[in-house]
Amino acid sequence: MTGAEGNLKAQNTDTINGWKKGGTIGLTFSQVSLTNWAAGGVSSVSINGMANLFANYKKDKLSWENSFDMGYGIIRQGDKTALWVKSDDKFDLASKLGYHLKSNLYFAVLYNFRTQFSPGYNASGSTNIISDLLAPAYSLLAIGVDYKKGDVFSAFLAPVTLKTTIVNNQALADAGAFGVTGAEYDNLGALIEAGKNVRNEFGGYIKLQYRSEIFKNVDLDTKIDLFSNYLNNPQNIDVNWETTITLKVNKFLSANLITHLIYDDDIDITVDKNNDGLADFTGPRIQFKEVFGAGFSLKF
Repeated sequence: MTGAEGNLKAQNTDTINGWKKGGTIGLTFSQVSLTNWAAGGVSSVSINGMANLFANYKKDKLSWENSFDMGYGIIRQGDKTALWVKSDDKFDLASKLGYHLKSNLYFAVLYNFRTQFSPGYNASGSTNIISDLLAPAYSLLAIGVDYKKGDVFSAFLAPVTLKTTIVNNQALADAGAFGVTGAEYDNLGALIEAGKNVRNEFGGYIKLQYRSEIFKNVDLDTKIDLFSNYLNNPQNIDVNWETTITLKVNKFLSANLITHLIYDDDIDITVDKNNDGLADFTGPRIQFKEVFGAGFSLKF
């Protein structure tokens, strides 16, 4: 490799002006069919779709990064009369505007909006809704500094952050779901005041992201968000950590492993340890989701 070629490859992508757009779209499908299977088991069909899109703009000292991540999956266990159940549901839109200060440091403003597409239920076949479109939804506006190392690593630190939790389902709001103030009732159970649909928190925010090809045809993209509410239990840090590992088989086939870990001190999880229908524990707990699939994938 000549010196000129080496300098070109080492060039920081942040110095390139104009738009840079792209993303990945994937669809995975799996099926298990059993007929008179002595070992037992249940037939199943599952479908999962995902899209990770970005559009970034750079001109002189100004940078503007936009991303949209979505995923939706359904699964049916049993015969054709069995109900389809949601297995994945994600809507995540982020935009970050930065102004170059010096070296790899930027002054930046970040906005993030997260929600889901459809209702979630506490069990298959149940009509008890525990989440819904815009219930919850999370809006986050943060002002701080952003350290960027090309397209590989970024660390955004924001001492001034407004986090808004939206629960646009009155039944869930009345129950005080996702940390909003629940409804107030009198001694006879009559409604005095409906639950609040919005909760605002003021605090500090950190977002770390790393993306790279860790092996040939194996891409890693991991990002973690940390938020501390200055005004209420600042020591209890909200955590939102997502990781995607993509193995590219060829131009159109790939395998994906996606993990998502959440801890939010304001979200109470009910646990029934002995399955007797009674709650043994209600309180904040670590939430974890893992999705693995192989199928069609288009990267552009």
